[in-house]
Amino acid sequence: IFCNAGKYSEYRYPFIQKASTFSSSLSFSSNGVNNAYDYIIVGGGTAGCPLAATLSQNFSVLLLERGGVPFANANVSFLANFHLTLADLSKTSASQFFSSTDGVLNSRARVLGGGTCINAGFYTRASPEFIRKVGWDEKLVSESYPWVEKQIIHRPDFGPWQRAFKDGLLDAGVSPFNGFTYDHLYGTKVGGTIFDRYGRRHTAAELLATANPQKLTVLIHATVQKIVFDTRGKRPKAVGVIFKDENGNGHQAFLKSNLQSEVILSTGAIGSPQLLLLSGIGPKADLEKLNISTVLDQEFVGKDIADNPMNTIFVPTNGPIRQSLIQTVGITKLGVYLESSSGFGQSTDSIRCHHGIVSAEIGQLSTIPPKQRTPEAIQAYKRSKRNLPHEVFHGGFILEKIASPLSKGELRLTNTNVDDNPLITFNYFSHPYDLKRCVDGIRLATKVVQSKYFTELTRVNKQTMEKLLNISVKANVNLIPKNTNDTKSLEQFCRDTVITIWHYHGGCQVGKVVDHENKVLGIDRLRVVDGSTFSESPGTNPQATVMMMGRYMGANILRKRLGRAAAV
Repeated sequence: IFCNAGKYSEYRYPFIQKASTFSSSLSFSSNGVNNAYDYIIVGGGTAGCPLAATLSQNFSVLLLERGGVPFANANVSFLANFHLTLADLSKTSASQFFSSTDGVLNSRARVLGGGTCINAGFYTRASPEFIRKVGWDEKLVSESYPWVEKQIIHRPDFGPWQRAFKDGLLDAGVSPFNGFTYDHLYGTKVGGTIFDRYGRRHTAAELLATANPQKLTVLIHATVQKIVFDTRGKRPKAVGVIFKDENGNGHQAFLKSNLQSEVILSTGAIGSPQLLLLSGIGPKADLEKLNISTVLDQEFVGKDIADNPMNTIFVPTNGPIRQSLIQTVGITKLGVYLESSSGFGQSTDSIRCHHGIVSAEIGQLSTIPPKQRTPEAIQAYKRSKRNLPHEVFHGGFILEKIASPLSKGELRLTNTNVDDNPLITFNYFSHPYDLKRCVDGIRLATKVVQSKYFTELTRVNKQTMEKLLNISVKANVNLIPKNTNDTKSLEQFCRDTVITIWHYHGGCQVGKVVDHENKVLGIDRLRVVDGSTFSESPGTNPQATVMMMGRYMGANILRKRLGRAAAV
């Protein structure tokens, strides 16, 4: 991809190189050689890019990203192709597919820019309560959000589907209407988006344009396999990382020898706990089973990981509808958020394609369970996909998401290969309060769909709740067996049709794995800056706060090190 990224990207981001260009011998630091770094950031994602851009204002930074660049990737760049990246199961895809043990299909990013390259684009801030609970400096937060917004955030192009959804929410009592705002306010609002008016996506990778090119090196296709520690002192301290390049060759990169240099993990709620475990920080008994030598016996790594459960109602329309991803949100007092998407951005040829054995028709993945992937099953799948009526692609979805789920799960390694997904269990709806909120949310979502605004737009007669849920059960895609009473019992509907909105978080939580400055407890010169440190997902959609967090943490580190001399 990088070769095709065009002169523009090379001119704007001259510091991006392929991992194979790195020379390890130049980077060894035990004798204070200059080629060591002040900061090594692992993961050039939603938090890692703004963090690297900020720290590079004053210090040398090496940013290591396992994926490629997003700039010339049409599946990433255009709103109309949103589904295609998620459906691409190849090793070079910007998304890496995984399935949790719950039977819910999911994705994690594998590209410079991280989740901002594969998400639905909605931009909205966290609530003031969230900021206070996390203990961040409110003034610095209020400077860090606009730093992101000025560079890559846009007002959405508001179409008929989103207008009907907005009016339907107000009709169902999700009021007042707060207009266009980034703020987290009860009621109905329109938020920002990383898609511009031409449908082109602007990702966190573009925040690197503000970096100091003299002090930043970004390596793409650089997969970090473990953190290197010096364990001779009282406490282990991070001294560098081992990574492999696109050809599979190994390299080492080292920190400068001063106490303030750091390795910072920004590999997300799956990558960061996974990398800590692979590096010997985690429950000793689990590490020993895989012959990983223990650097720190840490029982909480990978624990309390959570994913906000989402359930959807499919709303058919009598004819094609313009594509829109999330633009409007209902922030209710029931502890649920309602959002909506419409239309299908691909050509009529494309919808007939089978993308590997994964189908992209509804923005979520559908697949054949691994044990049943016989050649015959795959052929049958392709045939059934080809025979889908066009009407399947006419309509949209009302998305209902649980805010701050109380159901928690865990992440464990199955082997020592960083390229493989760890074993992840989210335990959706294991807490009764989550299930109760889902039932309330589905009732409310049904009211929205039954409002006159939707019946006028869809030109489909008002449907009974049971009929709507029945269509949704058929359209729904996960590996959970369906029950005959799905449309009679809302609890059963919630359990059986749960999918993800990709807002998983936790696994390296503050107070358990890291301290309030996100430094790893019991280890020197190691920090985690990403959604793995959260105990709840910020706002209705997390990307705004994760990008802000990268900027905030970078500015905070610079101010602590340099005081007024900091360049931020």
